[in-house]
Amino acid sequence: MPGPPSEMHRPGAAALLAAARAELVRVPDVLAGLVGGLDADGWRARPAPAEWAPLEIVCHLRDEEVEDFGARVRVIAEKGERFVPIDPERWAVERHYLEDDGPRALAAFRERRAASLVFLAAVAPERLTTAVTLGRGGPLSGLDLLAAWVAHDRLHLAQLASTLARLWAERWAPLRAGYAGPIPYAPATGPARTP
Repeated sequence: MPGPPSEMHRPGAAALLAAARAELVRVPDVLAGLVGGLDADGWRARPAPAEWAPLEIVCHLRDEEVEDFGARVRVIAEKGERFVPIDPERWAVERHYLEDDGPRALAAFRERRAASLVFLAAVAPERLTTAVTLGRGGPLSGLDLLAAWVAHDRLHLAQLASTLARLWAERWAPLRAGYAGPIPYAPATGPARTP
């Protein structure tokens, strides 16, 4: 595995901050577009027993906004020395994500993201170049966190899109939605449907 990028190849702090803000601003609308039209059952439907429902994904993004990425970038920007430990997997259970309200969770995410963007607009890029050690994960700079924040959003948008594709295919079974291409997650019941 390659090591960290050399200083020569490290992106400029101002360029990364601007690019990350541009990406982060779009996510609430993309997320709203993906979950638009879901009813209460659709929000809570899991594509497979061990996978998250759309509601759990949105609640996760809502909480990560202020307790993970937002909080950790603030630690760097404010010259803090340590990150508060988090356990997002546990939050899903302890905070009863499946019992929450989808539109309300989405609205809370939107509000938290707006506050994050206001904060990021006021941060001087050079304040994000220092790092704080994250246990065995080693040091993370504010720039690392910005890059990871956007990647995290995209991973969960992809997860949500995959979940919705599986739920759509299951909803219209026995029609052969698999003709579209490989649908993520195994069907909930019966043999895999092939085109």
